[in-house]
Amino acid sequence: MPTDLSENHKQALNHYVRGQILEAIKIFESELAISAGSAKDQAILLNNYAAALNKANRFDDAYKAAQKALGLDPRLADAWCNLGNVLTQLQRFPEAVAAYKQCLDIDGFHAIGISNMAMAVDVLGKEELALNLHKMAVKLDPENEQTRTNYALSLLKSGHFEEGFREYEWRWTTYLKRKGMDRPQWKGEPFEGKTLLVTTEGGYGDMLQFCRFLPQITSSPHSGAVCTTVRAPLLRLLRHSFPDQVFTEEKEGSASPPHDLQSSVMSLPFALGTTIDTIPLAGGYLSVPEDIKEVWRKRVEEDLKDPLLLQKKSKKRPLLIGLVWAGAAHSEVRTAELANRRRSTDLGTFAPLAQALPNALFYSLQIGDKADQAGYPPSGMRIIDRTTQIKDFADTAGLIANLDVVVAVDTSTAHLAAGLGKLVIMLSRYDQCWRWMKDRIDTPWYKSMTIYQQKQPFDWSYPINRACRDLKRISNLISS
Repeated sequence: MPTDLSENHKQALNHYVRGQILEAIKIFESELAISAGSAKDQAILLNNYAAALNKANRFDDAYKAAQKALGLDPRLADAWCNLGNVLTQLQRFPEAVAAYKQCLDIDGFHAIGISNMAMAVDVLGKEELALNLHKMAVKLDPENEQTRTNYALSLLKSGHFEEGFREYEWRWTTYLKRKGMDRPQWKGEPFEGKTLLVTTEGGYGDMLQFCRFLPQITSSPHSGAVCTTVRAPLLRLLRHSFPDQVFTEEKEGSASPPHDLQSSVMSLPFALGTTIDTIPLAGGYLSVPEDIKEVWRKRVEEDLKDPLLLQKKSKKRPLLIGLVWAGAAHSEVRTAELANRRRSTDLGTFAPLAQALPNALFYSLQIGDKADQAGYPPSGMRIIDRTTQIKDFADTAGLIANLDVVVAVDTSTAHLAAGLGKLVIMLSRYDQCWRWMKDRIDTPWYKSMTIYQQKQPFDWSYPINRACRDLKRISNLISS
C-alpha cells in the first residue's frame, strides 16, 4: 500500500481487502467529501472508490467514478482496468476491450489488465487471442490466483480439459483456503486401505454434473473407501442412482466422516485426468425410484383428464413441457450471483413457446423467488404448477420422467433432466458458462441436451425462437 495515502484512504483499502465492501465505500465517500489533494491523488481515490462500487454491484456508479478518475488522470492504468471491469459486468464487451487496451498502452506489464482483457475477447469469440493473452498474464505474474483461474476458464471453454482442470485448482487460492479441507488432497493416486471424502462444491447443479465421476473412482482396483457429502435435497436421488456409493448428508457445523484424503467433487476431473473424450456417462446416469415415478405418473394422468386443461378441438395428446426460467440467487458468492442475473429471465419470456405450440401443456419446474410467476402465465400458456408437492430432487426427477421435454435456463434442473437422459433444450446467456464450451449446440457432458446461446447480451429472442422450432419437431414426432 502506498505510504502517502491519507489514513482514511488506507483504512478504506484495508476494509476492501478484507471483503468489507460497504464499510470501505462509506469511508471512501467520506474522504471524497473532504479531500483536497492533487488531481493525481484524487484520481487514485476515485479509482479505488470505483473498484469498491463495482464489488458492491453498483455498476453505473462505478462507471461514473472510474470516468471521473480518468478525467483527472488519463494516464492512470489501474483506472482503465477498473473501467474495463465495470464495462464487462455491464456486458459491454467491445468497450471493455477498448478500456483494457488503454490500460495496456500505458502499462504493458499490467497482468490483471491482460488477464481481464483475455476474458473479454474470449466472450467475443477470439479464442486464440484470449489464450495467448492469458499465457502472457500468467508469465508476468505466475503466482496470481486470479490470472491463473481466468486462464483455466478459457482453457476449459476451449475444450483443453486436462490442462484446464489442472489450472482450475488455482480457484482454491482465490477463495483463500479450502473450506473444511483438513486432510491431503487426493490427486488420483492409489489409496487402497484408505478413505476418500468427496465434498460438495458450488450449487446443486455442480454436484449433479460431477457426481458421474464417483463410479470411475470406486471401480478402480487401487481405490479404497469413498464417502461423498451432499446436501439433503439430493440424498434420495443420488442414493438411488448410485446404490454402490456412500452418501452422507452435509450439515453446517457437523463433523466430517473419518477420512484420510479429501477432494471437492469439482476437482475429480483433475484427479482422474479427464479429457473431452473421456467424460463418462454422457447418455445419462441418474434414475428415479419407481414408486416416486409412479406417483408422478398418476398426477400427470389426472391432469390429462382435466377438460379445463385440454384443447377441445385437438384429439392428440399434448406435448408435455417442463419449464425453468430462473436460477437460484447464490447471494453468498458474488460471481455466482452476477451470473444468475444474466442466466435468469421471467416466465413471460417463454410466451412464444405457447404461441408456437397451442396444444402443449406446460409444467412449472421453477423453485424459488420467481416460482409464483406460474400463477399468472402469459396469454395462451396452459401451465400446471405442482411444485408444492416437490420435496426434493427425487420428486423433481419423478415429474420430469413423465414429461416429454424440458426447456430451461442454465440451472440445476437442466443438469437433472439431462442426467436422467431426458430431452433438454437449454437457453444460455451470452457469456455462457465454460462447461458449455463455444460455438456448439451439443455438449460432451449430456447427449440429450441442446444448447442455444444468446446472440446479444440479455436478448433471449434467438434461443426462444430455436426452442420453438425444436419443440414443433418433437411434437410432430410424438404425435406421428
